[in-house]
Amino acid sequence: MENQIIKQNKKDIAKVLPYNIGLALSGGGAKGFAHLGALQALEENGIKPDIISGTSAGAIVGAFYSCGFKPKEILELFMEHDVKDFISFTLPKEAFLKYDGFRKFLEGTLTAKTFEELKIPFCAVAADFDMGVCKVFTEGELVPRVMASCTIPIVFKPIIIDGVRYVDGGLFKNFPVSPIRDVCRKVIGVNVCPKLVEEYDDNILHVAVRSYQFMFKQNAVEDSKLCDLLLEVDSIDEYNIFDMKNAYKIYDQGYEQMTELLESVRDRNGKISDKLNLLT
Repeated sequence: MENQIIKQNKKDIAKVLPYNIGLALSGGGAKGFAHLGALQALEENGIKPDIISGTSAGAIVGAFYSCGFKPKEILELFMEHDVKDFISFTLPKEAFLKYDGFRKFLEGTLTAKTFEELKIPFCAVAADFDMGVCKVFTEGELVPRVMASCTIPIVFKPIIIDGVRYVDGGLFKNFPVSPIRDVCRKVIGVNVCPKLVEEYDDNILHVAVRSYQFMFKQNAVEDSKLCDLLLEVDSIDEYNIFDMKNAYKIYDQGYEQMTELLESVRDRNGKISDKLNLLT
């Protein structure tokens, strides 16, 4: 009788959750191209997320994918540009770099202008720099909120939305699993920054970025435990966050590692394990 009650409770819980599969995508700059490879592998195995949560690079990928772009289409859109098209140096009064080019790219490329227009529900995670708290955007104008999610303090000037300054969501939640955990039956997580690179350039910009990466790595630990299927892309550590020239290699690593992970959970009939309930 007790087991029957437990089974019934699980069934009732599954009914009230609005989404079957959630996908959480970490921050990581150019390492985020691995997200696209992972998404391609998921699609080839018949797995599509019903909701996406992303921080920084993960927010960029999540926004494009939620618009309806295919992983390879997103990759090619970025490969038509050089990193210099997106960011440039400025006088270090408020920041080291400015991102006017990247804003124009997003405004001219994203087919949805607001969260409400997206084909897949999407959460962009940023940090409220004024109040010192995590902020999860789910509505409103898309581009400034995606920009806010990937605005590393000191490196870039904060984005102001409704009078509030916002910066990179990685400051508090670089791997945003918890924002969607309670509304999904299962969550797939892709973390492209599971550890720090031991070698780095000894200049003020890279030292600033590395300082934040220590925080990004640490605050991802607890969220990693919330995933039903977790991919930590640990083969791209040699690439830095601005390394667009190796985008294809990074993409391939995301694809290969997600493919290997899915192979590891197949049952004897060659299907993704029923225990994961990942197929829609």
